[in-house]
Amino acid sequence: MSYIKKPAVRHPSLQPNTLGLTVRDYEGAMSTLCAGCGHDSITAAIVRAFYELETPPHMIAKLSGIGCSSKTPTYFVSGAHGFNSAHGRMPAIASGAAAANRELTYIGVSGDGDSLSIGLGQMAHAIRRNVNMLYVIENNGVYGLTKGQFSASADVGSKSKKGELNSQQPIDPVMLGLSIGASFVARSFSGDKAHLVPLLKAGIRHRGLALVDVISPCVTFNDHEGSTKSYAYTRKHQLPVIEADFVPNAAPIVSTQEEGTTKVVTMHDGSQVRLHKVSRDYDPTSRSTALSFVQECAAKEEVPVGLLFIDERVPEMHEANKTVKKPLSQLAFEELCPGAAALEKLQDAYR
Repeated sequence: MSYIKKPAVRHPSLQPNTLGLTVRDYEGAMSTLCAGCGHDSITAAIVRAFYELETPPHMIAKLSGIGCSSKTPTYFVSGAHGFNSAHGRMPAIASGAAAANRELTYIGVSGDGDSLSIGLGQMAHAIRRNVNMLYVIENNGVYGLTKGQFSASADVGSKSKKGELNSQQPIDPVMLGLSIGASFVARSFSGDKAHLVPLLKAGIRHRGLALVDVISPCVTFNDHEGSTKSYAYTRKHQLPVIEADFVPNAAPIVSTQEEGTTKVVTMHDGSQVRLHKVSRDYDPTSRSTALSFVQECAAKEEVPVGLLFIDERVPEMHEANKTVKKPLSQLAFEELCPGAAALEKLQDAYR
């Protein structure tokens, strides 16, 4: 409920970090998402990650685009800077902000619709620039805000809320990131907090863009076909008086598993996802190995989760562009805009 404010009460058992802040200090407003939404589980993991890393809230910048996923920055670290951009444009805003102030810790939260459709080019060039940020994709395979159409990440044969089958090939953000040179690629499941939190912490500390794809079930658009209590059946038979939806409560899906094992996780509608957690001897420093591994898992209809690839040798955006150490936002106007004579001298070098 958006009108309900979180109580300011702090339980005496909450342990402060070295900044004197408890985990409650890294929370945000009350969530308005559907009860049981995987996105809220991701929010809880992000809260835990920043708390454990002891990141000062005022040194965090959180950015988003449009969609259910892009609402979630409101629900963590209320003391951070924030910017909600146009649909799919979060990576450009994050790139500009990171260029201006390299001292902040940047986290961009997006969805499969926001990043893999209208924002695909934006995401690709943020990866190409290796912007120093954590890039979280909350991946549920549907457009939740516009009644559950297939998104670009929906698998072939997926059934929509209305019973339609998806016939288009999906865009896999992990495969995409690996193929275009991402320096950090990982995948997790919103229901496995113990697995997700360390990945988020590693992504935050990574020097460059850390792409973390998180499978996040949508509880609202998983109704089974043929139910007379489903949204599709009710809309077909009701007498329209006012357009309204009621989303029943659902329990969040929670799962844990050992390294190197495959586990079948049942979604709210009874469908199943096969999660394969990488083994301890998996080498995340080989891009070709990571690509082959993801393809092999896809052939077995398994979703690999874990740190799939990392390369610390790739220069991040400021290193590649040889910018000054001092944040651009702190430079004097004369230093940022030295005038026509300095521009003419610079251009002479390229004539």
